[in-house]
Amino acid sequence: MFENLSDKFDRAFKVLKGHGQITEINVAETLKEVRRALLDADVNFKTAKDFTNKVKEKALGQNVLTSISPGQLMIKITHSELKDLMGGETSEINLKGNPAVILMSGLQGSGKTTFSGKLANYLKTKKNMKPLLVACDVYRPAAIDQLHVVGEQIGVEVYSERENKKPEQIAKNAIDYAKQKGFNVVIVDTAGRLAVDEQMMNEIALVKETIHPTETLFVVDAMTGQDAVNTAKAFNERIDFDGVVLTKLDGDTRGGAAISIKSVVDKPIKFIGTGEKMEAIDVFHPDRMADRILGMGDVISLVERAQEQFDEEEAKRIHKRIQKNQFDFDDFYKQIQQIKKMGNMKDLVGMIPGMGKMMKGVDINDDAFKPIEAIINSMTPKEKSNPKIINNSRKQRIAKGSGTSLQEVNKLMKQFEDTRKMMKLMSNKKNMATLMKQFKGMGGKMPM
Repeated sequence: MFENLSDKFDRAFKVLKGHGQITEINVAETLKEVRRALLDADVNFKTAKDFTNKVKEKALGQNVLTSISPGQLMIKITHSELKDLMGGETSEINLKGNPAVILMSGLQGSGKTTFSGKLANYLKTKKNMKPLLVACDVYRPAAIDQLHVVGEQIGVEVYSERENKKPEQIAKNAIDYAKQKGFNVVIVDTAGRLAVDEQMMNEIALVKETIHPTETLFVVDAMTGQDAVNTAKAFNERIDFDGVVLTKLDGDTRGGAAISIKSVVDKPIKFIGTGEKMEAIDVFHPDRMADRILGMGDVISLVERAQEQFDEEEAKRIHKRIQKNQFDFDDFYKQIQQIKKMGNMKDLVGMIPGMGKMMKGVDINDDAFKPIEAIINSMTPKEKSNPKIINNSRKQRIAKGSGTSLQEVNKLMKQFEDTRKMMKLMSNKKNMATLMKQFKGMGGKMPM
């Protein structure tokens, strides 16, 4: 996500490298590259022009402190303007009402039905709510089936009336049902079309008028770039939605929609979809997204995801086992499962400052853990708890049972042993302090 844009921004700021001060000439040269980068990312032309004008206005006349370079100052100003461009502050979803009613809108193929499920799962697991999903696509039986499959997957009930062809009536009946059964939030999934048309707009407007939702969300595929912004504008003019959901931000997206949609429709981005899994949903934070666009990573989101998956008791248990040198393959396997729940691997790597640039062009596959899991699953309980007993004949059996090679088993055994030694070392505060002193003594270079 945003790899190309980050690279182009980086190149733009290098124009100022070596300059002692910010001048109109070097700022103009830098911002020419910034504007080109934004346009290449499919950002609205007017938005890109206004953005660079604001950055220029703030940059000229700034006194560059001796502690920072002109390039660093430009990055700081650009970061602030990017954050404001994408909404400034995080915008929360409105969950008032009994039940709260959320109306989903968008074109066919935008990921609306899948996101309805993700949102229901988010509200159930993170907000401790009892959601009801409502199938209001009366044109495609497969859409109703899809929502039922999603609901079953996340353990959320789905309300549907297969014979009823009036979506506004289905939605109203669903809200009455929710009140009777104690659901405190209703998510209404509506029909999409391949393009904006009058029938579609009339239908979604009638549904909104009938159920008076507490929140209307417009779901858009971020990979469609400027088209996404134009579609959002058309929907907003008709139904006046409350917020935007950007899906498929884990894909090969140029990022134009994320950057310019707020300035065009004046509605905040509230959520982003970052993968196919039901847990792949994030609240949109403009400041964190600005960090990522400028190649600074997103450590806060990474820590939050880790905290969600790693409970305190488990962390204490693992720490004790590491200190006693009892960390085994069962523990290792559990750690892998928790890491996988954190989300798309490429997305996670991009949250680590500097890693996105280092890993450019490297294919980070979510299936990378599969051979490791297969090898561990081919071990006996005794082998998992005491890896030292795994001799060559056992390794050959494990390789055969896991569909891997002897070399792969040997590689995992070595990696596991190295990991265990490093974890043991790092669990001891005295050792850690010594390691940090050595690290500083080498001028910050890691020992090879």
